[in-house]
Amino acid sequence: MHEIRVANWADLQEQLFADMWRPDLKCYRSPYVFRGMSDATYPLKTSLMRQGGNFARLEPHLLRNFRKYAHRDIVERDTLWHWLSLAQHHGLPTRLLDWTVSPLVAAHFATANLDRYDKDGAIWAIDHLKTHELLPGELRDALDKEGASYFTAKMLSDTAPTLEVLDALAPPAFTLFFEPPSMDDRIVNQFALFSVMPDSRALLDAWLRQHPKMWRKIVIPASLKWEVRDKLDQANITERVLFPGLDGLSKWQKRYYTPRG
Repeated sequence: MHEIRVANWADLQEQLFADMWRPDLKCYRSPYVFRGMSDATYPLKTSLMRQGGNFARLEPHLLRNFRKYAHRDIVERDTLWHWLSLAQHHGLPTRLLDWTVSPLVAAHFATANLDRYDKDGAIWAIDHLKTHELLPGELRDALDKEGASYFTAKMLSDTAPTLEVLDALAPPAFTLFFEPPSMDDRIVNQFALFSVMPDSRALLDAWLRQHPKMWRKIVIPASLKWEVRDKLDQANITERVLFPGLDGLSKWQKRYYTPRG
């Protein structure tokens, strides 16, 4: 695996903000999207996979019943991708994985769980421009038509209105990233993205191993986590900001004032 083990805070910043210069745009704008994990050994499994059992068969039932019982006025549009985004956002097991455009937000999620401070953390970084070069023609055309970096729920609903249509576009396998609708401040503040693959059983780790030039895994040693955490708190990258409201405020205070030892 293409792993980079950082030694200190400066090393972490260098790796998080590497390869940002875009000659085509004449500005610093990273092509990478990021996912922070509290344990570097965790695979990139979706919540649907973690459900266990014959999870692929459960997928349509989970989503159908979520749509049945959720209030229909809480989605912007009545499309699969709006409902999937809402379901993922509220904890329903889905084939989506959470990502962020912000490397510091990813660093937060790699260091927020105090129960994992004896484990190395990790930040996955994937070049979404390279992943999207491998998309089927229909999906690439939809991106090019909009001149967009990521899909939106509307773009996906126009191109792949059902999971069956999406799945039929493979093989070969592919991964795409899309921006969820701005349903609340949490999605906005986390600079959130979702990834999706055309097979609910496909493991992103295995797909990435076939494409080693489009990703890296930045490992944060357990011994470095407290320093990273303290500096993120100083930079206001906290639960209070990323989870606006009393729940986020309480999570931040609980973690911030937990004694070390």
